Amino acid sequence: MAIIKTIDVKDATGKVAAIYDHFIGQFGMVPNAFKVTSSSEFLLSQQATFLGYYMQHATIKPKLQAFIRMLVSVKHHCEYCVNMNTGLLLQSGVSMEEIQAAQANPEQAPMEGKDIALLLFVLKVVADSNSITESDMNKLREIGWQDSEILEATFHGTSQIGTDMIFNAFKV
Repeated sequence: MAIIKTIDVKDATGKVAAIYDHFIGQFGMVPNAFKVTSSSEFLLSQQATFLGYYMQHATIKPKLQAFIRMLVSVKHHCEYCVNMNTGLLLQSGVSMEEIQAAQANPEQAPMEGKDIALLLFVLKVVADSNSITESDMNKLREIGWQDSEILEATFHGTSQIGTDMIFNAFKV
């Protein structure tokens, strides 16, 4: 149970209720990952907008996003996020053996090479952002990634660090 006060679905009003209704329509429930920000309408709204954007992303596929979040969360010891993204990957048809192999070696993630390259880039940024070179960027461009996609995938991964910290701090 989280140590920060959250707004329960039955007690939600106004903007929080509207966002909760959207989640219920999409997922049949309001995930705890969103309830944690419910005491701030602004942050809940931002989180919902962020998720909505990435859920509709044309090129950064849901599986790639889940691997980014899961592998970042493994490194930052966020059990909730590791478990949640593992569940999403399992639902998408990835086996537990494939997930464990990717945790041991991200190059083993069951995705096409272009997605693996972007995943490895994001993980490199998260591990040591100062290590990124123009050559790293050029390699991604050469295989078809646009700078906007590279930035958005990187933002997704680096944002996960903050999410992990919040979830760990408030015991989500």
